[in-house]
Amino acid sequence: MNENDSHVPENAPLALHVDGASFAYAQTPALEDVTFDLRAGEAVALIGPNGSGKSTLLKGVLGLIHRVAGTVEVLGESPAPAGAVGYVPQADELDPEFPVTLEQVVMMGRYRSLGWLRLPGKGDRAHVAAALDAVGLRHRARARFGELSGGQQQRGLLARAIASGPRLLLLDEPFNGLDQENREALVGTVKRLKAEGVAVLVSTHDLELARDVCESVLLLNGGQVAFGPLDEVLSLENVQRTFRSVGVELDEHTVVVPGHTGH
Repeated sequence: MNENDSHVPENAPLALHVDGASFAYAQTPALEDVTFDLRAGEAVALIGPNGSGKSTLLKGVLGLIHRVAGTVEVLGESPAPAGAVGYVPQADELDPEFPVTLEQVVMMGRYRSLGWLRLPGKGDRAHVAAALDAVGLRHRARARFGELSGGQQQRGLLARAIASGPRLLLLDEPFNGLDQENREALVGTVKRLKAEGVAVLVSTHDLELARDVCESVLLLNGGQVAFGPLDEVLSLENVQRTFRSVGVELDEHTVVVPGHTGH
């Protein structure tokens, strides 16, 4: 049984609809013919080897990569409505040496709604405080971002993503390298967001995480291998089909692939 105890109503509104979508970098195909739906309050795990298209799909949903075929709709719209999507990339470009506080980093998540001319107001500060509360870091709001632990920085980047109040959250390997305390804090945050109706699409190779927070799984390797309820799709046979010639070991926690970094 899936350890995730959430139950998403079948009539929950669609947060993300992907139908026959293919993406390319310039003229080079990167991911082909992907079809799945993600509903409000639901989470889907993306699993596949290096170069399988997990990050490509996340960036494709954001409109950062050229879609050459098919449909991608967020809340029934294409492109996505402004502020509807929050994104935590695998490698953030924020320099940890830059003299900025955690609170200021999270305020960056409000910039889209602020525009170029308006300064943050009381409402923006309230959203930032709520986002810091959500990840359990409000007490570190004034700390310099670069002085936080790696796990706290990751939680801070999640707070930045949710500060705008997104209805769809995209996470690219958010739990890599985290200690147990920060991992549990992030898991708890994702569960709370789901309970509030946020849909989550998360790239991961951690099966314990997938079982803990996700209802469905999408297996990728340059295209869609399988999609469906986690307990039905996440079988050794399907995982071997996904990783193909690479040796795969499937235990109760992790997809173990020699030389695989989880991207």
